[in-house]
Amino acid sequence: MNKPKVVVIFTGGTISMTVDPRIGAAIPSLSSQEILSLVTNIDKYAEIETINFSKLPGPHIDIQMMMEIRQLVVDNLNRDDVTGVIITHGTDTLEETAYLLDLSINNSKPIVVVGAMRNSSELGYDGPSNLAAAVCTVISPQAANKGVLVVLNNEVNAASEVTKTNTLSLDTFKSLEFGPLGIVDNDELIFHREIIHRQHILTDSIVPQVDLIKSGAGMDSRLIKYSVDSGAKGIVIEAMGRGNVPPTMLEGIQYAIEQQVAVVMVSRCPTGRVLDSYGYEGGGRHLRNLGVILGGDLPGQKARIKLMLALSVTNELQEIKDMIEYNQYRKQ
Repeated sequence: MNKPKVVVIFTGGTISMTVDPRIGAAIPSLSSQEILSLVTNIDKYAEIETINFSKLPGPHIDIQMMMEIRQLVVDNLNRDDVTGVIITHGTDTLEETAYLLDLSINNSKPIVVVGAMRNSSELGYDGPSNLAAAVCTVISPQAANKGVLVVLNNEVNAASEVTKTNTLSLDTFKSLEFGPLGIVDNDELIFHREIIHRQHILTDSIVPQVDLIKSGAGMDSRLIKYSVDSGAKGIVIEAMGRGNVPPTMLEGIQYAIEQQVAVVMVSRCPTGRVLDSYGYEGGGRHLRNLGVILGGDLPGQKARIKLMLALSVTNELQEIKDMIEYNQYRKQ
């Protein structure tokens, strides 16, 4: 019986790092084969084909590289002999790459993004166990039609829900609202729930000129105006609470919308969606009346990815609004 073929795209990250004694800090150094050699017995489960995309830490992966990874994933998923694709990735930007892939690829074959929190020089290096769990996930028939999955610490999360929550913990990737989709237990993928609504923005291009601005007490409009004047096509604002900003930010927000720059609002809170609940100056209802788009329960970094993809499809603010607010709000 033929074993399933899995393509693993190596991009770098902590999973590929060792401590360089010259500088006393971790840097990417392990090859794909060196990493795979630490995953014992993996050859009994799957035939592994490797693609060496890069040896970069997470913060070095930019938007254009994410799109190049996307094309690699699409090309390999289209092969009849490939069961699914795994991407190893630095955890700092892992959720952004995973979400970009989830939105822009519609394919029934499994896609898994995996990383590590400890490098290979540390005790308890989690790279091999995470990669093993990723392989167990991608070869399971249950992983079909689930979108992009993020697998670390034997937990399986949806790319649309998961976020990095801690700078150190092995279980840093969590779906804070609903918990993981499932687990990998004794080399078996077990799902506890389904994602009811999935969205796709099918495009092979992206508009990277989207800025992310976090609100704070007493902040004014300077950063917003600078963003617009510097050529931003979209702005994501991490607002306070339910979706409110200081009134001193309103001038900049209105200025951006008048210049046909899409402004998307999310919350700086780790959970909960934004809503136009408050009618005071700078409150959510006021912002919505100005033309601000509500970003649901997405964190700022994911809302930015979503807006970049939406802008590659259309410049019409109403169409962008429909894509960003998809299945989150009643029609208004």
